[in-house]
Amino acid sequence: MRRRLETAIRALELRHLGRTLLHCILVGVAVGTIACIFYLGLIWGEHLLLERVAGYRPLRPAGEHAFEIAGEHARPLVPWLLVLVPALGGLVAGLIARFVAPETAAGGSNAFIEAFHRRDGRIRARVIPAKLATTIATLASGGSGGREGPTMHLGAAVGSLVGRLLGVPARERRILLVAGTAGGLAAVFGTPLGAALLATEVLYRDDFESDALIPSVLASVTAYSIFAAVFPGVRHLFAHAPSYPFEPRRLPLFAAFALVIALAAHLFVGTLHRGEAFFKRLRVPAWLRPAIGGLSLGLLATSWIVLVNPKLGLHGQGVGILGSGYGAAQGAITGDGWVPRGWHGVELLAGLALLKMASTTLTIGSGGSAGDFGPSLAIGGLLGGAFGRAMQLLVDPGIDPGAFALVGMGAFYGGLAHVPVSSLVMVCELAGNYDLLVPLMLTEGVAFVALRGTGLYSAQVTSRFDSPSHASEMTLDVLKAMRVGDMVPRRALATVRPNTRADEILEILSASQFQDTIPVLGEDGRMVGMVAADAVRLLVAAPDLQRLTVAADLMAPPVTVCSDDDLHVALERLLETGLREIPVVDLDGTILALLDESDVARAYHDEIVRARDAQTIEVADEN
Repeated sequence: MRRRLETAIRALELRHLGRTLLHCILVGVAVGTIACIFYLGLIWGEHLLLERVAGYRPLRPAGEHAFEIAGEHARPLVPWLLVLVPALGGLVAGLIARFVAPETAAGGSNAFIEAFHRRDGRIRARVIPAKLATTIATLASGGSGGREGPTMHLGAAVGSLVGRLLGVPARERRILLVAGTAGGLAAVFGTPLGAALLATEVLYRDDFESDALIPSVLASVTAYSIFAAVFPGVRHLFAHAPSYPFEPRRLPLFAAFALVIALAAHLFVGTLHRGEAFFKRLRVPAWLRPAIGGLSLGLLATSWIVLVNPKLGLHGQGVGILGSGYGAAQGAITGDGWVPRGWHGVELLAGLALLKMASTTLTIGSGGSAGDFGPSLAIGGLLGGAFGRAMQLLVDPGIDPGAFALVGMGAFYGGLAHVPVSSLVMVCELAGNYDLLVPLMLTEGVAFVALRGTGLYSAQVTSRFDSPSHASEMTLDVLKAMRVGDMVPRRALATVRPNTRADEILEILSASQFQDTIPVLGEDGRMVGMVAADAVRLLVAAPDLQRLTVAADLMAPPVTVCSDDDLHVALERLLETGLREIPVVDLDGTILALLDESDVARAYHDEIVRARDAQTIEVADEN
């Protein structure tokens, strides 16, 4: 028993386990700490700029009411200040991006993806304080965006910094980059499993970074635990019904809703792109554009708050045009009192979704440091609330619009970002159960297919095959996918006995047009060695030695591959022996053929060409 226990302990990868745990815990602790500072800065900055200065009261989701600061209602709304505050925040963010770190402009998700694929996981350390400052300036002043995207960028920068400090190779640095991203998202959004999946899935359109999954889970758990310990009141961001019973007869409604989501998502991306192009055409310095976007946003939001909100009973309070929009999404989920009944409620929620698209374009399109994750969830939730209320009026009064709102959150972002699995898990974590799993799967699947040609992140690549970060691994991946038995041609092989003379072997080699290695068989017919052509040709100038030398004197130990082995194994053995050919045997040891190094090269070339042609056809079909 003691020997078995010792063997089991040696079999465990304790050294690798300790290394992985140490690195991921370091990243998780650092990211969790920075996320706490970030969140606290946002809360106090928002309280100071929007509530104390402008007299504006943000509409918050249920999970953030615990952090409303006492005395926030002391000042009435000052409309002209509310117009200017977002412009001031945009100006600060623009100046920091211009003179400190240009990569802090916009959300940060694209920067994280770009760093993984094309920069060996390198993000400058100055991004950490600069991104903190630009995002707090943008969001605390009312910028229409989410904090999750910037936190992903912050977490990625921390993971990159830890990797550089530890001196790990580029591959491990990229993994720590992804782990930091997962930790940042888990901390501020409160979905540790969904965050770990998202960090590995968002890198690709049709793939995920499997090597980084476990490190992402470990960093996500660590960062989330630190954030939950510091802010115990922030556990579930949204209030919702205790359960959402599954009813198969309503699945067609969710399929129809998926098409609505796809149309709205396409409109949102098109609006974002047009907004970015518009601000780039402005003949003003780049650092001034976020201020212009902020001023436009302030005018839009203030006009709504002054003209429309009094009719909703929301004097001086927002409805999600400023900020992330989570408060408005909360109203779509639970049907808060400010949402009218009947068709007026449908019109209001749908109109707010369109306004959120416009306001987010003004912030992100102008270069403000805000994420598209939060607004995407808010837009999806508002559309889901509107669709659910419409179906409640038209189809079945028993429909709960909150179910459509939660499904809309996952389907809108999951379809646009090409992350169907992680967004599905996130919604289930938000709801605290899996009641919506089947409707989510259907809606996400339809939206994902419908949005194949539309994407939120330009830095995404299709799969690991297309990523520059995996270029050195692709040869191994291709060869591992092919079997030796499928590649080698079946030819008649010449074999010899251990006592065959060298001159006879030379005659065999001269007569053969392809064979460069001759197997040596024993009395039982099994291979006992191999004679390479180079070893025999050394005796060409010595006829006497040819008659005295036999195969047993020239042969090397037998090295073979099985027909079921992959070509990577075969290539390794060819390189180890220095042979140009290697025998292929079946499970009984019978020689089937000779695998030549040219066979491996040809198979690799053909597979690369086939994959490239398939990708070209796919891109052409999408276009």
